Amino acid sequence: MYICRPYTCPCPGASCKWQGSLEQVMPHLMQSHKSITTLQGEDIVFLATDINLPGAVDWVMMQSCFGHNFMLVLEKQEKIDGLQMFYAIVQLIGTRKQAENFIYRLELNGHRRRLTWEAAPRSIHDGIQSAIAASDCLVFDTNIAQLFADHGNLGINVTITICDR
Repeated sequence: MYICRPYTCPCPGASCKWQGSLEQVMPHLMQSHKSITTLQGEDIVFLATDINLPGAVDWVMMQSCFGHNFMLVLEKQEKIDGLQMFYAIVQLIGTRKQAENFIYRLELNGHRRRLTWEAAPRSIHDGIQSAIAASDCLVFDTNIAQLFADHGNLGINVTITICDR
């Protein structure tokens, strides 16, 4: 007998203990996490405001395209030595198999500089912490963030494409 393990709330942070089926994830997010903005289209700008806030902070946004919903997360962690690290990742509100059909690209653009990361999104089944632990996401420190930030706000261009098989 095959039993599906329930999906947990994909929002970063440990405050939400919700669990349910894949079909219930989006209704849960829209009902319980109303502050999350959803943008339509395969090419959007994820704006993280006040990146200079002290301590650990998460910025979360949804991107809807190709009939799927993707959760964009920028997480700032404070390391033991006082260094602050940023981790940007995209996860699909879907299964691992569905996630294999897409590629996401994150791009920071500044004056005569560009930083790009391209990878397959993770399924929300896997969560983002395993990707962060393995640095399998866009990773940069405060100095890099400041090169691309505009008055403490960081715009990340997010492009989602369908894989050519």
